[in-house]
Amino acid sequence: MNEPLLITARDNPLLQRIRKIATDAGGYRKAGQVWLEGDHLIGAALNRDLVLDELLFSESAWNERADWRAWVSRARRVVCVPDALFKTLSGLESPARVGALWAVPAAPAIDTAAASVVLDRLQDAGNVGSILRSAAAFGVRQVLAVKGTAALWSPKVLRAGMGAHFGLHLIEGLSPDDLSVLDVPLLATSSHGGLLLGEATLPIPCAWVLGHEGQGVDAALMGRCAHTVRIPQPGGEESLNVAAAAAVCFFAATVGPKRQ
Repeated sequence: MNEPLLITARDNPLLQRIRKIATDAGGYRKAGQVWLEGDHLIGAALNRDLVLDELLFSESAWNERADWRAWVSRARRVVCVPDALFKTLSGLESPARVGALWAVPAAPAIDTAAASVVLDRLQDAGNVGSILRSAAAFGVRQVLAVKGTAALWSPKVLRAGMGAHFGLHLIEGLSPDDLSVLDVPLLATSSHGGLLLGEATLPIPCAWVLGHEGQGVDAALMGRCAHTVRIPQPGGEESLNVAAAAAVCFFAATVGPKRQ
């Protein structure tokens, strides 16, 4: 097994590029790459048979974790950096000791018949990542993000998604008009009216529309929805967190009353 390339200069161009991607939510758009920090994200990517552009180890990780060395054949280049230098690449309080650069795939065309989730200007990266994770778990394979939604491939969304990105079709920067091509009905979540989840017959497949955390679904987009759907809340709370609501809706679509 070939030894990795050793980089010790803080201002090395590769390390500078990683810092930019790791600290700028939209940095991947210009770079065309995402920074996968930590063994979980890298392992999730490799489980999907993806090829990494750059695989980076801290010196201690390279020397201590022989199992990680099996990954080197899945990367175009392998790099090792001193531990103190590796920490400068991290946006985490407790930095990982391994990371990778991977080329962001080109956005696919909208699959007009696919079970989907529409993200309408969701701002919180943690919410967005959690929704992607739930979508992947419950078979909602297409994510359509309207302009103003947190960047889908940003470091925070990637971490919250826990590897879900690699099994989803992700399309961002859409307008409500772009959704007119969908052949599946749009269902908007609502806290106060509409079909009662768990009792109503749902059109399956569908596209779940999740709105801005404070403002809800945009009026123009709401006008495209076939139904609103509410989640019963016998505890009396006004509403659920949008990520929690998404998980409930995705699950209900797999087990509740539905139309084939």
